[in-house]
Amino acid sequence: MKTNSGKRGVPRPLRRLLAGVGVAAILAAPPGAGAQDAPQPRLPVVRLQAGMHIVLAEVAATPRSREIGLMMRDHLGPNEGMLFVFDQPRAYCFWMRNTLLPLSIAFIDDDGRIVNIEDMAPRTENGHCAKAPVRFALEMEQGWFARRALSAGAKLVNPEVFPGQAQRRH
Repeated sequence: MKTNSGKRGVPRPLRRLLAGVGVAAILAAPPGAGAQDAPQPRLPVVRLQAGMHIVLAEVAATPRSREIGLMMRDHLGPNEGMLFVFDQPRAYCFWMRNTLLPLSIAFIDDDGRIVNIEDMAPRTENGHCAKAPVRFALEMEQGWFARRALSAGAKLVNPEVFPGQAQRRH
């Protein structure tokens, strides 16, 4: 569903969180995501802050977990989403094949700033792309960002996730 990359660019604290589930996720992954007929098991969760709003985001940081994403999920909690983490900054594109929920996606830079937000319709293959190179994308239920007046330039905070925030902390 998404693109590929390894763990080299994943921030160290986030890498520790994901280390315990990596082998299990690889062993449990069915071959061929194109025929995805069930949602992937729940992934590790990080807490992100967007102003006064809290997001509980499952972290998709492996090629397989990013490929499956939120496919076949039939609901999300009101402040739940999925954070896609990539090794290198690029203008990544997403699509919605086998995704049942209407979603909004925020493309996010290393400082946690939203570059752009796109609304995505379920079960479509239209590309929704970052307008600049990013390493993160956050999918939430459609309209979540708009209802909270979050748009391009808004900042998500978690120094353990966004490397630009961790560097300023030290």
